[in-house]
Amino acid sequence: MMNGCLPRQIEPQEPVEFEAVTVDRQGEIIARKTHRAQQYVEDPGGGVLLEMVAIPDGTFLMGSPRGYGYPDERPQHRVTVAPFLMAKYPVTQEQWKAAMGRLPPCRCKGARRPVDRVSWKDATEFCEQLSSKTGRIFRLPSEAQWEYACRARTTTPFYCGETITTDLANYVGEHTYLSEPKGIYRHEATDVGSFPPNPFGLYDMHGNVWEWCADPWHEDYTGAPADERAWEPSGDNSHRVLRGGSWHDPPDLCRCAVRLKFNPAEGEDFCGFRVMTAPS
Repeated sequence: MMNGCLPRQIEPQEPVEFEAVTVDRQGEIIARKTHRAQQYVEDPGGGVLLEMVAIPDGTFLMGSPRGYGYPDERPQHRVTVAPFLMAKYPVTQEQWKAAMGRLPPCRCKGARRPVDRVSWKDATEFCEQLSSKTGRIFRLPSEAQWEYACRARTTTPFYCGETITTDLANYVGEHTYLSEPKGIYRHEATDVGSFPPNPFGLYDMHGNVWEWCADPWHEDYTGAPADERAWEPSGDNSHRVLRGGSWHDPPDLCRCAVRLKFNPAEGEDFCGFRVMTAPS
């Protein structure tokens, strides 16, 4: 609640259709499917729009099964998620400036590029300022919300399949994950929306910039919540969680389940975020 009132309602736009692709172990596209997503739009100031996508409720297996990934991604566990709205893209530099009146010292400059060099504290400050400007409560997503939104009902390491290519995401293409060909290394973040979306209609969930989540760091998922809540008050508050990988990482670190711990007061060249809000 804000100022003693219920959050302002957000009006839906016309549903949008888009295509998501699936690749095989060689990185070849083996399927193209048309999806539809309900979108909402906020104006944080100056006519710079913040597009939100409706994420449906559901249940999924969070983390990686035994024998895959890293120890902090286990035990794999079932999580039930209520519906929410997620930003279509990582927060861009023009959106940050519209809400905050200034820009962070981004390495990869450009109005449509994601903000970088932002700390967890910077990201939560943005959420507070955006909430004040719009009359709605915006937050960082929990780890569970982020991974559920990234997977978009898929169960493979990447939402596009068993592997990924640099035609589908921005990462260090000099490295490979499975049998796909090597790609390119762009050495910087790219404009949001430069690559195909996932089946929920979200862009840049793999690579480009790591995205801050609300949760404090836990060494693994032992005792993790069975719903979408951020895992508080337990955990290591001296570190917060980032998800999704970046332009500066190999594909293995861009998987749906990968987690990174980082000092919440620091922001490196690869640190960005996206926001979420309740559907009503």
